[in-house]
Amino acid sequence: MRETGLQETRETDVIVIGGGTGGYSTALRAAALGLGVVLAERDLVGGTCLHRGCIPSKAMLHAAELVDGIAEARERWGVKATLESVDWPALTATRDDIVSRNHRGVEGHLAHAGVRVVRGSASLTDARSIRIDSGADAGARWTARRGVVLATGSRPRTLPGLEPDGARVVTSDDALFAPGLPGSVLVLGGGAIGVEYASLHRSMGAGVTLVEAADRLLPLEDADVSRYLTRGLKKRGIDVRTGARLEEAAVHEGGVRATLRTAKGEVRTVTAERLLVAVGRVPVTDGLGLAAAGLAADARGFVQPADWSRLETAVPGIHVVGDLLPPPSLGLAHASFAEGLLVAETLAGRAPRPVDYAAVPRVTYSSPQTASVGLTEAGARERGFDVEVNSMPLTAVAKGMVHGQGGVVKAVAEKGGGRLLGVHLVGPHVSEMIAESQLAVGWDAEATDVAQHVHPHPTLSEAVGEVMLSLAGRGLHQA
Repeated sequence: MRETGLQETRETDVIVIGGGTGGYSTALRAAALGLGVVLAERDLVGGTCLHRGCIPSKAMLHAAELVDGIAEARERWGVKATLESVDWPALTATRDDIVSRNHRGVEGHLAHAGVRVVRGSASLTDARSIRIDSGADAGARWTARRGVVLATGSRPRTLPGLEPDGARVVTSDDALFAPGLPGSVLVLGGGAIGVEYASLHRSMGAGVTLVEAADRLLPLEDADVSRYLTRGLKKRGIDVRTGARLEEAAVHEGGVRATLRTAKGEVRTVTAERLLVAVGRVPVTDGLGLAAAGLAADARGFVQPADWSRLETAVPGIHVVGDLLPPPSLGLAHASFAEGLLVAETLAGRAPRPVDYAAVPRVTYSSPQTASVGLTEAGARERGFDVEVNSMPLTAVAKGMVHGQGGVVKAVAEKGGGRLLGVHLVGPHVSEMIAESQLAVGWDAEATDVAQHVHPHPTLSEAVGEVMLSLAGRGLHQA
């Protein structure tokens, strides 16, 4: 320890600023490799994903699936079940219990691993040192022998003149915790978050209008995924409006009145009890002290790595993980885990493989779900690949008929029996089906490699097998 004139500075091997998925995965892996780790977190370890995003929202979406199942049981299967009501306090209590147990689990893992969690907002004082500016450990100072990892995450993007109030106007971070269930909701943003919240509210009985400025939902996904998803959402009664932008919105006692302008110049007014803004997220770097370490965020707020193979910035010893990273990083929790492992192993002197972002699955947990990995058909063609495409509706296999929710499997491969470039799924439970395709794309497999393996019958995964058989010239069923 050395004296600073204010408070002694303690030393450790690795300092991680931010305890979300990227931060705590870095800390746990670094500790497992024998490094001393200090993790600074100003709120709760687990970050947005655990406390305001992935986990509570998927808990609620599971409850929504149960609600939808009651309607299906009655209308399709002759099971005379009815939904009496949704006990909102009981539902949210179950959600909160799941979050709490996960939070205790993360805290326990960190303690067992020997990671020292420092409570408070941290800022860089130089390239290897931090100061805790507020919180329970305010005034503490630490320096790192190996390096500093920035993992401060992101927050919802807001719109000028449309400030969230937690009741009538909400962001994705506080939508789950807004008071009660609205009778109607206007969702701005047709990316994964907006689609999930639109699906959730519709299942719970709300009238839903879903607005996306691009010409289709999930604009970064394959066009066929967008088409099948939109069809499924509209079938459920969601009013999907693409190619439309918000011109203005006014909050009044009964809710929100919004004016939309379409790409054709048409102006429409939409009213709803609640407006949910899901137009993306922005990195959190305020108060981080980047300048003191010789760093600066780019115009979009991201901290650029100079070396993507190490996720290291232009300042040696400072690494970045999670939502602070620009594309091709995906802003997904599971990508953050992979980034944390990479950085921890780099700091431990190992030479891990870089994160293969093309092989990271992308999932939207709506009803219907979407799941994909690799290149879209358009993306593959733009990169100069001569591609072969094969698709099959899920209802072409018996289990798809059982579920009765439609959907599709689409594979994109190099023409002439080449490697798989992308696999795209829409339908029930496809989030649980994408792992097989993740391995195939990540290992540069060809359709023949997958086709030789037998898929269980009857399952939805048979549709993946059938698509691969067709690409391999051995198809039994054709769409």
